[in-house]
Amino acid sequence: MRYGFWLPVFGGWLRNVEDENMPTTFEYAKEVIQSAEKWGYEATLILELYLNDIKGVKKDTLEGWSLAAALAAVTEKIEIIQAVRPIYHNPAVTAKQAATIDHISQGRFTLNVVSGWWEEEAKQYGGDFTSHDERYERTSEFVEILKGLWTEETFSYQGKYYKIENTHLFPKPVQKPTIKLYAGGESDKGKEVISNYCDAYVMHGGTVDEVKVKIEDMKQRRAKAGKQPLATFGMAAYVICRDTENEAYAELERITNVKDLSGYAGFKDFTTKSELEQKLQLQDYSVSNRGLRPNLVGTPEQIAKRILEYEKAGVNLLLLQCSPQLEEMERFAKRVMPKVEELRGALTK
Repeated sequence: MRYGFWLPVFGGWLRNVEDENMPTTFEYAKEVIQSAEKWGYEATLILELYLNDIKGVKKDTLEGWSLAAALAAVTEKIEIIQAVRPIYHNPAVTAKQAATIDHISQGRFTLNVVSGWWEEEAKQYGGDFTSHDERYERTSEFVEILKGLWTEETFSYQGKYYKIENTHLFPKPVQKPTIKLYAGGESDKGKEVISNYCDAYVMHGGTVDEVKVKIEDMKQRRAKAGKQPLATFGMAAYVICRDTENEAYAELERITNVKDLSGYAGFKDFTTKSELEQKLQLQDYSVSNRGLRPNLVGTPEQIAKRILEYEKAGVNLLLLQCSPQLEEMERFAKRVMPKVEELRGALTK
């Protein structure tokens, strides 16, 4: 199991807690990622949202690509996974930006391709928000252009959404043959894009059984498409680690107490503009990306046992959220990570 985390760009992950002591600043983001490298985390995922989906649309949020480039320059080992939404980007320019940041990071920059779900944000920021299937068609063209420009000396493309002619991109990315592409999706169209174009599948939080079904389905889709098996299956999860189970569940109760709907501005678009496999309730939405469904709540040993269940199901990258981030990431690194290794070792004896 590899351990990653969602970089804080919103001031936190909790829609029902106003102040999580996680300032929306570059200084805090830098402290988190540099500390994470020391503690053994291997990857971070940086969101691309122009409105604050957690605390409310009038609250601060940092722009992901600027942040990624800056953090690439002040880190040494950690993989930086930057979200990219084709409805806001020129693919040729994006390919150039990504190649440049890959050089800044010396080959540690990857992309999480997101087709988009928030219609109101698109209206405010000029995104071309079309129907669900059209957004995925656009994503397919977008990715084809990225890969073409990263691998070919001269590349032309004529599609429904994009057209480029005799385009040159130099320098090429450090990574060969191309920069690694992550993506998530629960609709047939979304899974079709992943099975044909991507290198890694990232999932919202789910139960062990839910995730196992998704992984097996994606393996079958990749085989049917004639592609090599995916190397990475990642999952979002929110962690609450405490000395006792009662303390952990008291914290769970605190953060899921829905008192104010200001942080739920994107709830309707997320649940109606996306094709989700599980119905989402407001309590699930209390924490970003269905992070509570994996139930990584309890003592270090309880959480470690749960992680091994996900590992057995095929998950090999956890993208964690916690609050306040620095303190909880350190607790997880020092108490849960070693416990996972200890329990795994005991199982193999």
